Amino acid sequence: MPASRPLFNKKNILVTGGAGFIGSHLCDALVKDNHVICLDNFSTSSVANVEHLLQNPNFEFINHDIVQPFDLNDYPELDRFKVKFQGIQEIYHLACPISKRHFEDFKIAMVLTNSIGMKNVLDVAVSNQAKILFASSSSLYGPRRADHPYVSESDPCVLDHLTPHGSYDEGKRFGESVLYTYQDVYHVDVKIARVFRTYGPRMKLFDGNLLPDMINNALDGKDIELSFPEDARIGLCYVSDIVDGLVRHMNSSIDVTVLNLGSDQEQYLSSVAGQIIKLTDSVSRVRFEPTTNVYGEAGLPDIGKARQVLGWLPLVRTEDGLRRMIEYARSHRQLTHSFGS
Repeated sequence: MPASRPLFNKKNILVTGGAGFIGSHLCDALVKDNHVICLDNFSTSSVANVEHLLQNPNFEFINHDIVQPFDLNDYPELDRFKVKFQGIQEIYHLACPISKRHFEDFKIAMVLTNSIGMKNVLDVAVSNQAKILFASSSSLYGPRRADHPYVSESDPCVLDHLTPHGSYDEGKRFGESVLYTYQDVYHVDVKIARVFRTYGPRMKLFDGNLLPDMINNALDGKDIELSFPEDARIGLCYVSDIVDGLVRHMNSSIDVTVLNLGSDQEQYLSSVAGQIIKLTDSVSRVRFEPTTNVYGEAGLPDIGKARQVLGWLPLVRTEDGLRRMIEYARSHRQLTHSFGS
């Protein structure tokens, strides 16, 4: 059985979904001091997110769908990481096909990824005695309650699984249950991060996501149309802060399992739109057109546990994060639009 501790000077770390929005930023952070194996099938991610890492000697990409079983010993390109001898020390499990605009196309893939895929990844964790961190979702808490805007890790996960989005919401909840079962039976060191709304460069620009749509409209001089009430609020956490939280969570003690990661500060959506208009020097206006199909406001994370256990809190100001997103959109819009991203 592979060693649970690295035999050499660098850990071997597997990142599933490593070519995605958060996953690629995580690979950027980890590859500085570790051997990183990025596993993805590009179903809803992009090779452009990790292209700059392909020549890095500490990075290796594997094109694979985790719904199919896999053994990292079968990949000769990983011989330079001594995987057969050293094994894998850590697994960040972020793989989950998700597309807001094309959600219907990936429903079955979500179900399979969060069940069979989770089992396959956990089998790799067990065989390598590796720590595993699962990127779960704040959607498990359901919509915000008027009398309880903040949600903590001890709050019940109350959601309606019989909805069009049930394949994602219930999939994440079921994934957590599978993790707990493996922890109980195989004594795997399991971490669960319930990630709240995250933004930053490499978000899909043309997939119906709120902030990229607002930025695109501002850059095009079009009105920013928001399907929310005028007093709608939003909490935003920049991707580098989330990545920092994930890495700290992985390095936490074995008795730490579930943690909220996100911003506990909220702001009016109209204010965010105004900042985007200002930063893009746009002539756009903000128009609210509430619909009956909008989900209720999400709860805000109580991050007291993450502060206490990890010493973590979000640091990037919204204005700075939006500026970086706008710079990314300016330089990538034409290329990504031509590929339908």
